[in-house]
Amino acid sequence: MKVLLRSDISGVGRRGDIVDVAGGFARNYLFPGGLAIVANDGLTAQAAAMRRSRDLREAKDHEAAETKAKVLAGVTVMVPARAGSSGRLFGSIGVEQIVAAVRAQKGVELDRHQVRLDEPIKAVGTYEVPVRFSANVATSVMLEVVGAD
Repeated sequence: MKVLLRSDISGVGRRGDIVDVAGGFARNYLFPGGLAIVANDGLTAQAAAMRRSRDLREAKDHEAAETKAKVLAGVTVMVPARAGSSGRLFGSIGVEQIVAAVRAQKGVELDRHQVRLDEPIKAVGTYEVPVRFSANVATSVMLEVVGAD
């Protein structure tokens, strides 16, 4: 069954694409959720308009991501944390603290899902934290965790 997708669906297609899907998938999932409509000959203009708006939105988002990446490239952000005499933290530094520190010190708004931290930071030191804005735009931020009393 040919359908016009009204939103991006992982593994199926993107907004504005006309794709061929199983009839049951369309009737049971796509149509009730408003995610697609039946494709007919009159919908080609609507599909083209949806693709144009998608492309414009993606270009704008990509430009904003590149701007943020340029601001954050090579930047060191200080995060004070309570630590013992051996340099081990009381608690840990997680993604939320990193996002808050970048916002406070550099004025760049990050989503917590953009920060790629494998595990929480539990010791004083300097760490390189990767930040991925999109599939094509990524950078890293130097994070300096300093002991505070």
